[in-house]
Amino acid sequence: MSQVEDPAPQSLAELARRHGLKPAIARPRFPVYLRQLWQRRHFVLTYATSRNVSKYSGSALGQLWQVITPLLNAAIYYVMFGLILGGSKGIENYPAFLLTGMFVFTYTQRTVTAGAKSISGNLSLIRALHFPRASLPLAYTIQELQQLVISMGVLLVIVVITNEPVTLLWLMIPIVLVLQTMFNIGAGLILARLGASLRDLNQLLPFIMRTWLYASGVFFAIHDKVVNSAGLPEWVATAMYLNPAASYIEWMRDLLIAGHTPPQLVWVSCLVWAVAALAGGFWYFWRAEDRYGRG
Repeated sequence: MSQVEDPAPQSLAELARRHGLKPAIARPRFPVYLRQLWQRRHFVLTYATSRNVSKYSGSALGQLWQVITPLLNAAIYYVMFGLILGGSKGIENYPAFLLTGMFVFTYTQRTVTAGAKSISGNLSLIRALHFPRASLPLAYTIQELQQLVISMGVLLVIVVITNEPVTLLWLMIPIVLVLQTMFNIGAGLILARLGASLRDLNQLLPFIMRTWLYASGVFFAIHDKVVNSAGLPEWVATAMYLNPAASYIEWMRDLLIAGHTPPQLVWVSCLVWAVAALAGGFWYFWRAEDRYGRG
């Protein structure tokens, strides 16, 4: 008896199209994808808030750890870099200088690190429900933004205590945070796609983040240490200022610390990085939308 051969995969696809059948998980057009994300904005906000609440629910101090953790880190770095290694020399109001760098950099660091795990760490949710996968990196960014708001409140109090004047420049703080959030969203989306396929990325991230930390002028004045102390060419300091983390740190210091004057190029750098990262991140992540959770 002759056996009937199964239809070729190509003919099955043609048959499905002819009868109006579509893949269960298909990548929508980019404008449609953005509209779907907006429709699920309440889910993104609720998911981010619930993660923040549950993160510290088992500890005695609860949500206070959102403030205590960066303060403890800043205290350790102040002793090591400010006192022992002399990083505070020549810097007016080094406590405000250091805390501003720590809080701003921590926001980007934690967002990017969480974004890298947002897909690979939620495979059960992705495989069970149909929703725009970019909702997850977005939720992680909002989660870190909620924590940053608390940290910024503490920072402003410390800035005032250390005798920095309250000026009209403080009104620009939300602008810097919006631009930094745009960059963080884009960077988180890029790392989310990479983290979904490159399993070794999470092992490399701590080393990458540590290098980024030291290259962003969190503990020292970039121009003074790179050009004046180390004797390196001017373009090395310029390249470090153009680093996105350093740019947002320097702009925030310019707003909060009266004696701090960064190069004007950092303002342009902040805007360019925000727009480029957000647009490029969404496009890069959307291109693999139909592959997340497979395998």
